[in-house]
Amino acid sequence: MSDFQSDVLREWRESARYWQQHAATIRRMFAPVTDTLVQDAGIVEGHSVLDVAGGPGEPSLTIAQIVAPRGTVVCTDAIDEMVSAAKQQARVRGITNIEFRQCKADSLPFGDDMFDAAVSRLGVMFFPDVGAGLREMLRVVKPDGHAAFAVWGKSELNPFSYLVTNVMARHVTSAQEEPDAPSAFRFAEPGRLVKLLSDAGAVDVRERFLNFHIQAPISVKQFWELRSQTSGTLREKLAALSEEEARQVQREIEEAVAEFFPNDQMNFPAQMIIVTGTKRD
Repeated sequence: MSDFQSDVLREWRESARYWQQHAATIRRMFAPVTDTLVQDAGIVEGHSVLDVAGGPGEPSLTIAQIVAPRGTVVCTDAIDEMVSAAKQQARVRGITNIEFRQCKADSLPFGDDMFDAAVSRLGVMFFPDVGAGLREMLRVVKPDGHAAFAVWGKSELNPFSYLVTNVMARHVTSAQEEPDAPSAFRFAEPGRLVKLLSDAGAVDVRERFLNFHIQAPISVKQFWELRSQTSGTLREKLAALSEEEARQVQREIEEAVAEFFPNDQMNFPAQMIIVTGTKRD
């Protein structure tokens, strides 16, 4: 494993407790994305579904409720702390038709043709070997089953992200990222993930743009708490600043995002790309 990959895994391990802390808000924020994945993957009651890079339990737990009572979900993540957080969420919500496995996307511990569908919501961008991960997900899906992915659209269409990034750039110098390095906007260019999924062997591959609103009943200050805690990159950048500089960053970000909090409720316009492919019969 490269030093870069080790750093990425460490960041996610350290982030797990914060994702669990904000789980209810994050579930609400991305509910429209989950609904679209379910629709495009053709997931219905009775299905067996694999969620890869499910983090602290979403969209796995929502899908488990959709496929119940006869259907099941397996939630996987490469980070043990994320899997533990997902198990805790399942206990809290009383959802039992779900299993959990710690594993990497490019080496799934499942037999061929096991699942009716496989999904990954905001996970494929962080696969170290994207091609291998896509091939593995197709391998474990039944013939004519679907694999569906949600990734961020272009940064400039997502103020939830770019407003924070723009402020941070005024205070912290970031190293230039490699074009194919794991990052949130790795597949923001239309057609890029489509090609990789086609190359992995999927047929009838299609993409569509999902325009929606990231909404939750939280204030500007609560938004900054969520963003600054759940992002390992942000935590590291803030740690490099003095206390006064960090407070200044917070003030500038709260001012920059204020227009998206009418009546003290978060409401950001957003765009994601949904890519779906079918396993060849």
